Amino acid sequence: MTFKSLTYYISVTVIILTLNSCGVVTKKYETPDDEFAAQYRDTLVQDTTSMATLSWKEIIRDSTLQDLIEEGLQNNLNLKSAIENINQAQASLVEAKLAFLPSLEGNAQITRSKTSQASLNLGGITGVNLNTTSHVGQLTSSWELDVWGKLRSNKRSVVASFLKSQAATRAVQTQLISDIAIGYYNLLALDAELKITKETLANRIGDQETMVYLKQSAVVDGAAVVQSEASRYEIETSIPDIETSILEQENALSILLGRAPGAIERTSLENQTAYSDLKIGIPSTLLRNRPDIQEAEMTFRGAFEDVNMAKTYFYPSLTLTANGGLSSLSLTDFFDNSVFYNLIGGLTQPIFANGENKARLKINKSVQQQAFYDYKLAWLTAGSEISDALFLYKKAKEKQASRTLQISALEKSVDFTEALLEYSSSTNYTDVLTTKNSLLSAQINGVSDKLQELQAVIQLYRALGGGWQ
Repeated sequence: MTFKSLTYYISVTVIILTLNSCGVVTKKYETPDDEFAAQYRDTLVQDTTSMATLSWKEIIRDSTLQDLIEEGLQNNLNLKSAIENINQAQASLVEAKLAFLPSLEGNAQITRSKTSQASLNLGGITGVNLNTTSHVGQLTSSWELDVWGKLRSNKRSVVASFLKSQAATRAVQTQLISDIAIGYYNLLALDAELKITKETLANRIGDQETMVYLKQSAVVDGAAVVQSEASRYEIETSIPDIETSILEQENALSILLGRAPGAIERTSLENQTAYSDLKIGIPSTLLRNRPDIQEAEMTFRGAFEDVNMAKTYFYPSLTLTANGGLSSLSLTDFFDNSVFYNLIGGLTQPIFANGENKARLKINKSVQQQAFYDYKLAWLTAGSEISDALFLYKKAKEKQASRTLQISALEKSVDFTEALLEYSSSTNYTDVLTTKNSLLSAQINGVSDKLQELQAVIQLYRALGGGWQ
């Protein structure tokens, strides 16, 4: 190759690399505009700090529940599966990095051949050796120059996939913590409901005995006795349903903990105190704590790089290939004057692949747009979930204040109506039963109010992206 030719090829290569560095083929990634990340609706006073940055152990104070969550983080099968996705993505990342290095192959062979005498013009010459043996040992190396950014785009796409798998694992972890806590609180609420119902049943049995006595004293008639029996059996039949719900909740929690279905150790609802320092932070920055938003962005970023890579298929690939080694017809001369080598540089461009390249680019652009919509939806969903949890907490606190007064008033009403039933003919057992049923309903609703408060705090913590820091 002459100096002039060498200068020409070097100049062409420099121009190609310069064009690529200027982004003629591929583009630099920019985070999508998050102007759609609106302010929270109906919030408390916003602060620059957020409860999402706190450890889950600071939000959840029940030591028994903490132990269960630790067990779930160690044994939950969904979380283990998500971690395996990280391992797979990490291996893919190593593979993508190796694509920048030249390939190297070794080859050793012995070839024994015989030339037909008829194929040679020997002119009657005899004694010619028609058998030949060749010995070859060589190394071949090939390297694709990333002049259009295809390999770099592929690597960035794989990096995005790796980061996406990490975010997905964090999302599984935050959801797992939330599910275990909410399931645990559900179990405590069912325990409290069962306790209230059993106490009510004991009260109804006492009512039944009282009605029999009052009938004997001619204070009430037979209808009151039958009504008291029916009321007792109504409460009695509700207990198996509650016990079934308890069993189902225990089994559901067992699955989350990665253990066989069985009893769940727990405390009681009255011992629970909900975390109350509900700082939610600034939407435009702290929603970034949510793993699902991180996952959605990495999906978009990967799709963006896939579009970049699809663009490079319209341009020729530049490959350098070199091979060299030893070749000899005699094994004894294998290392004497037997060196050979080749150095080849080439541009490769499929001639009839333009339609395929256009289709690939169109598909990847569509996937990218779809990923953008999913990213936007993740932001909107986050804002909605935060608003829902805040409002749920606020209303639960309001209801608890009123519910306490309601239960107190109904307890007094039950005492009054029972006294009137015994000493006044103007009151019948239906009045007493109505008041007692109202009290039972209020007590059950009081349990629901407490559960709603506890769940709202956990839901808000998860909605803000807490649980993985």
